[in-house]
Amino acid sequence: MIGEVVTALVPEQVGEDPYHQPIVELCPEQVDNVLVAPGVTDDFSESNRPDGVTVAYTLYFPKAFTGCLDGAQVVVRGETFSVIGAPRRYPEVITPTQWNLKAEVERTDG
Repeated sequence: MIGEVVTALVPEQVGEDPYHQPIVELCPEQVDNVLVAPGVTDDFSESNRPDGVTVAYTLYFPKAFTGCLDGAQVVVRGETFSVIGAPRRYPEVITPTQWNLKAEVERTDG
């Protein structure tokens, strides 16, 4: 399998404001070989997601990507999506393939 190229917009602290609060910017990082699948919504009932979040894609990031996706956005096929939750990597023992990080992303228009 060969994945697609996506751009992860990862939050990074770039300084502090006059009140010593962090200044955070989304810094782009191109990621090769990301598997892009339609978002899985059949497994979730409305009680699991009371706010009615619609998952647009499920992304599988390769082991070569070491960034953190907490609070990140991802550009997939020219559209920007927000990462849902705080994705964590699967243990190396159970991921014999090239991918070990699953992230659900969604986009809300309007």
